[in-house]
Order: sequence, then C-alpha cells, then structure tokens
Amino acid sequence: MGTVEQTLFISIDEYLQGEQQSAIRHEYLAGQVYAMAVAGENHNRVTVNLAFHLRSAARGKTCGVFISDMKLRIEQNNVFYYPDVTLACDPDDSAPFYKQSPCLIVEVSSPATLATDRREKLIAYLALPALRYYLLVSQEQRQVEYYNRNAQNQWCYALLAGNESLDVVCADVHAHLSLDDIYEDVSMEP
Repeated sequence: MGTVEQTLFISIDEYLQGEQQSAIRHEYLAGQVYAMAVAGENHNRVTVNLAFHLRSAARGKTCGVFISDMKLRIEQNNVFYYPDVTLACDPDDSAPFYKQSPCLIVEVSSPATLATDRREKLIAYLALPALRYYLLVSQEQRQVEYYNRNAQNQWCYALLAGNESLDVVCADVHAHLSLDDIYEDVSMEP
C-alpha cells in the first residue's frame, strides 16, 4: 500500500508573522512557502545600481523605492513575492511589510530563476493595474528585457541593448536608466 504525502498549508497571517522571525526569506504561493535562493555579487551590484538610480530620481517625491526585503502582495493570486526592486507611488499602498500597487518591478534573473520570472511572475505582475514597467535584468550579460504599458493600456516588450536607455516615468518620478548605469562595477565572465 502506498503512502499519501501531505502538504501543509499556512494562512497569510501565519506567513507574515513567520517572515518577521525568519532568518531567510520565503515566497508565499496559495498557502505554501518556498525559501528564496541566495544572491551573489553580480545580483547585488545590479540591484543596488537600479535602486540607487531610481531612488535618486524619487528623492523628495511621492514614490518609494524598495529593495528585495519588501514583499509584493498579489491578492487575486494569493501570493507574496520578493521582487529585487520595486517603485511604488500610490499613497494608499501603505502596508509596512508589503506593497500591492507598484508602478515598476525589477527581477534580476539568474539561470535558476529566469523561467519563473518569465512565466509565473510575468503573468502575475502584468495583471497588476498600477504596474507600468516590468524589467527582467540579466546578472550574467548586459541585457535587460522589459515590458511597459503604453497609453492604450497594452503591454509592449523590448530589449535594452548597446547604448539604448529606458526612461521610467511613474507619477512624479522620471528616471533615466542606461545599461552603463545598471551594470556599473559588474564583472561579466567571458
């Protein structure tokens, strides 16, 4: 006779309380928690570079820039993710440990996370009404894939390469992001 494996589900309140006490971060997907991978030097440098340039553009304005310790709650999917960088401009989005209405989300992708970032997270993120930009930033090569919502509320895909740059406009924030800015001090292996 075979054994049946039981899956333990936890509530959102249990998850949020546990995350406050945990030494490692976990993403929450419909009652189950998954430990986050540890990030390396390139990942950290890219994340800091993006946060620095966004924060410089947001200083003294209504938007907040958050790094990977701020959760993103997607209520309709019953999930909490930890994006690498989030720009949130909605003054009503004021929960202290998560945001729900960002205008920009950045995931710095590794080979281990790229499929999830391009599939599961892409679908969930692009359904957020306030989101205007979703950036998939490679930590292994100078490449940024991005989606931005146009004036007709349609998502457009583009690849940032060469000397191109991206202008991010959210509320009263206007940030100019070039590949040189994003990859400053990042060493790429040949």
